Amino acid sequence: MRKIIYWVHTSIDGFVDGPNGEFDWPVMGPELSAYSESLDRRVDTLLFGRPVWQMMVGFWPNAEAVSDDSHTAAFAPFWRATPKVVFSRSYPGDEWTERVIRNDLHAEVTALKEQPGEDLLLTGGAGLAAALTDLGLVDEYHIAVHPVVLGGGRKLFTEPKQRLNLRAEESHLLDDQVVVTSYQIQR
Repeated sequence: MRKIIYWVHTSIDGFVDGPNGEFDWPVMGPELSAYSESLDRRVDTLLFGRPVWQMMVGFWPNAEAVSDDSHTAAFAPFWRATPKVVFSRSYPGDEWTERVIRNDLHAEVTALKEQPGEDLLLTGGAGLAAALTDLGLVDEYHIAVHPVVLGGGRKLFTEPKQRLNLRAEESHLLDDQVVVTSYQIQR
C-alpha cells in the first residue's frame, strides 16, 4: 500500500504560518532543498488542502519567471509534471488539479493509497494533515523546524482528537539552522 508522507515547515513555537498567514520565514538552503527533493523522488502524487493549494498554484506554474533560486528551479518542473489532488468541499478545480476530493476523506484517501504507484506527498498546511492524522491515514511525518518564533498562526497539530504516538526515525541539522526530523506512527 502507498504511504502518505507529510512534509511541513514549522517555527520553533509550533506554527506553520505567522499570525497573519505569512509564510516568508522558511529558508530553503541547499541541504534543506536536497532533503525536500529526496522526498519528491519517493512520490508520484502531491496532496494539498485548499489554503496551501491556493498559495502553490499562485506561484509554481510560473515560478522561474519570479525567482532565480536554485530550489525553485529544481522543484517547479517537478511540481508542474506531478499529478495533484486538492481537498476541498467547494473548490471546482483548475488546469493544474488532477482531482478534487470533497467528501468521505477516509474512503477516498484509502482508495488513493490502495492504487498502484509511488507514495503520496502531503505538503504543508495543518487542517488537512490534522484530519488525515485523526483518521490514521498519515504514515510518515517529516518536520522541518526553522529558527524563528512566530508567536501565533496555525498550529502544526491542531487539536488532535487523540494522542499521537510517534517514533523518531532520523534527525538532521541542515544548512546549520534547520532541524528536520522524520517520524513514523507507532500503531
